[in-house]
Amino acid sequence: MTHPTRRITLGLLGTLLAMALPLAAAQTFPSKTVTLVVPFPPGGGPDLAARVLAEKLAPKLGQPVVVDNRPGAGALLGASAVARSAADGHTLLFTPNTVVISPHVLAPGAGGGVDVHKDLVPVIAPATTPMVLVANPQLGATTLKGLVELARKSPGVPYGSPGNGSPMHFAGEMLKRSAQVDLMHVPYRGVGPSITAALSGEVKLLFTGLGGAVPHIKAGKLIPLALTEKARSPLLPDVPTATEQGVAGVEVNAWYGVLAPAGTPAPVIARLNKEFNDALKLPDVRERLAGAGLDVLGGTPQVLADFMKADNERYGKLAKELNIKAD
Repeated sequence: MTHPTRRITLGLLGTLLAMALPLAAAQTFPSKTVTLVVPFPPGGGPDLAARVLAEKLAPKLGQPVVVDNRPGAGALLGASAVARSAADGHTLLFTPNTVVISPHVLAPGAGGGVDVHKDLVPVIAPATTPMVLVANPQLGATTLKGLVELARKSPGVPYGSPGNGSPMHFAGEMLKRSAQVDLMHVPYRGVGPSITAALSGEVKLLFTGLGGAVPHIKAGKLIPLALTEKARSPLLPDVPTATEQGVAGVEVNAWYGVLAPAGTPAPVIARLNKEFNDALKLPDVRERLAGAGLDVLGGTPQVLADFMKADNERYGKLAKELNIKAD
């Protein structure tokens, strides 16, 4: 039989070892390149924000920081890749809140069956972004009222979004319900492809993040019809919200979050959170993100955890109410 004292000693050693491992991981982190997986193609808001921050994080961490675009399945393919990676802080997910919303719309198991609430842990919410409804001039509508009248005369007007389960997809379905019009959803594989489609006239109506749309709005290539927010944006102060134009209930939120694989040591999460927050305080970072239509946020991991919980509940309920499914 094992002597009781020996059992106690072994148990104590095991406890001390378990306590020492996260500390050791934090002390050696990072030991190689840090990868920010963006689950959408290049060219959209998440990709831009990730690249701006990667540039500033590299010298702070003393290792290269690269962006890896892995689009597909409403951000779940990228999320799954990160969840399967080593829980050491070297592979992170940089995603919009689509990753929390799309599981309520896509088929079970989409993207490899990742559970973003169990398989990933929050690091930081770097920014939020206003949402806007824009039209190609060929559509023939320059106001939200004009769009509603057009849709009632010609049911089935197509509208684009960055993908199934995106906040923009939900905004379109909210508009259909609130204005009692028939619109047809056309999903794309990210913000960049959806804006390209709107510019070319492939789809003449688009819900998108404000950042990617502003340059084209200022150039007259896209017409802003409404902000799908509670308030106007300083970037487009003359563009009213949908509610201001008599179409209530068309409000969606969009935030960007950084997540790590579940099991990542707390000291590593704390180091990453600090470095991201420090980068977000830099004047040129704030200027570049603001110029892209993003509102700098930051804060503790709990801020992102609260966002994820609230959106999971809100959009889960809306998906059932509006019967939103993948197109």
